[in-house]
Amino acid sequence: MSFSKLPNNLPVPIDDGAARHLQGMTLPNVSLKATNGNLINIGYITGFVVIYIYPMTGRPGVPLPDGWEAIPGARGCTPQSCSFRDHYTELQQWQVKLYGLSTQTTDYQLEAKHRLHLPFELLSDSSLKLKSLISLPTFKVADMELYKRLTIIAKCSKVEKVFYPVFPPDQNADQVLSWFQENA
Repeated sequence: MSFSKLPNNLPVPIDDGAARHLQGMTLPNVSLKATNGNLINIGYITGFVVIYIYPMTGRPGVPLPDGWEAIPGARGCTPQSCSFRDHYTELQQWQVKLYGLSTQTTDYQLEAKHRLHLPFELLSDSSLKLKSLISLPTFKVADMELYKRLTIIAKCSKVEKVFYPVFPPDQNADQVLSWFQENA
């Protein structure tokens, strides 16, 4: 199985309204560990920040949870991350701080960061702080609670745009770039 390519028959997630409340919200003052070892307080980020939130990245040699491809919106974390990697330089035109975020541990994320050659940091929310603080939507699979895929654009901590649901995930970076071209 290739993590970098999306199957043609993936189920399309529907907008269940679980992220509607985020538009206009101020990001909370919460520090999350980044893959460079630093703590990043997402409530103190100045300028533009893009945080793409994803369920989990697959790892070569480790099977995905049973039924993973049947869960709408679950598959595609690697293509989404690679798309943001490929468009990273373009996003820098707007001096955007870019982060990926999942419930995986920093060590797990660090392997993906290196393997995928990501030029930005991944943030770990393994204790689901953002679920508690701002009601980020989650789902459960194989005894894990994971975030549903969504992307937030904020300016000086105020949420300007929410992409939810994100589908197909490999085109999310293009959607974000289009938003900046039209709004920034």
